[in-house]
Amino acid sequence: MAARLMGRLRAEPWLMRALEVVAASGLPEAWIGAGVIRDVVWGQLCGGFDPAAVKDVDVAFFDPADLSRERDEEARRVLAGTAGLPWEATNQAAVHTWYHDHFGGPQVTPLTSVHDAVATWPETATCVAVRLTGDGMQVCAPHGLTDLLCGVWRVNPVRVTPEVSRARLTRQRVRERWPAVTIVPPA
Repeated sequence: MAARLMGRLRAEPWLMRALEVVAASGLPEAWIGAGVIRDVVWGQLCGGFDPAAVKDVDVAFFDPADLSRERDEEARRVLAGTAGLPWEATNQAAVHTWYHDHFGGPQVTPLTSVHDAVATWPETATCVAVRLTGDGMQVCAPHGLTDLLCGVWRVNPVRVTPEVSRARLTRQRVRERWPAVTIVPPA
């Protein structure tokens, strides 16, 4: 399945350019993930991907040496200086310092890697990140690729409540944007 995902991503020069920028950025353990990967794949499944519709390009990186919110801003500035894309950069090593205050819910334990972080993202189809290395494209998909590649919206219960999932489902306009996607209602 990883080869199938990589083929879909390689078919989008816009995304490949973003991956190249992130690889060259110098950000530690930097990956592109979440919504933009879903947008590419589900756009292709539902009639075509439109880069203009991308709200942001989520870059997850891991820098335990600097847990300040300024580190995220610095990362965005580095990325913004290399390409005119809507970058969003988040140091996954620092999520535990602000997540509860921003989103509520229980305190979050410190994450140990980008892989740990990706496993907590809101839907199984968005629990996917990719990066380019000297060895080629790597895929991080702790919950697998089936929901992403088959167009299934399903809550990831690791950190997201059914209420939050329903709100995200409405805000993302899933039925409107991707009519072929199957929605598994949150329990």
